[in-house]
Parts: sequence; C-alpha cells; structure tokens
Amino acid sequence: MTERAKRRRFTAEYKLRILRQADACKGDGDIGALLRREGLYSSQLAAWRRRRDELAKAGLKASKRGPKGKVVDPRVKQLKRENARLQRRLERVELMLTIQKKASEMLGIPLNQPDKDEND
Repeated sequence: MTERAKRRRFTAEYKLRILRQADACKGDGDIGALLRREGLYSSQLAAWRRRRDELAKAGLKASKRGPKGKVVDPRVKQLKRENARLQRRLERVELMLTIQKKASEMLGIPLNQPDKDEND
C-alpha cells in the first residue's frame, strides 16, 4: 500500500513572509523562482494576496460611532421560547379546569376545594 501525501499547512507568518518576498521581486522570473524554491503554485500566491487585501480593507473600514450594542446571552432566546411554550400549556390547563368546573356544576358533583396556602 502506498503512502498518501500529506496536505501542507502554512502558518500566517510563513504566508506573510512569502508575500513580502514576492512583493519585493523586481526582475522577470523572480516570482517564478521564488515559487519553485518554496514549492508553491501561483494560485496559492494569488489567493493569499486576495485574502490579505480583504483583511486590510476590513481593518481600515470605518467603525460605527456611539455606544456598543448590548451583548445578548444566547440562552435568553432559548429561555424565551421555553417561557412561551409553558405559557401556552398553562392556558390549555386553565381552559380544561374551567371546563371541568362547569361540567361538575351541571352534573351537581361537588368539587373539593383546594386548601388555601398562606401565600394566596
């Protein structure tokens, strides 16, 4: 069984160093020599340049003025959904209790009154 080639991973420092060297190339064929020496493709160099330029534009972009927005805890959304679900369930239970009370009144069945708590 043959060994599979491992994909090369380049650090940000390495990419920046190569980009600086490529930008410093003046003569014909200097960039090609650099790419051959490092074992790189011109498409990699182009992609790294494009990414560098995008990040530079993003870094120079004007930032919003004024106070920063409030950071919302991601659990808040989940808790709001759960609260809404429990509210719907409570409404259904209260409706069923109302129906039971009316049915017991119509049939003449006395209901046991729940004991009053001190908090009520």
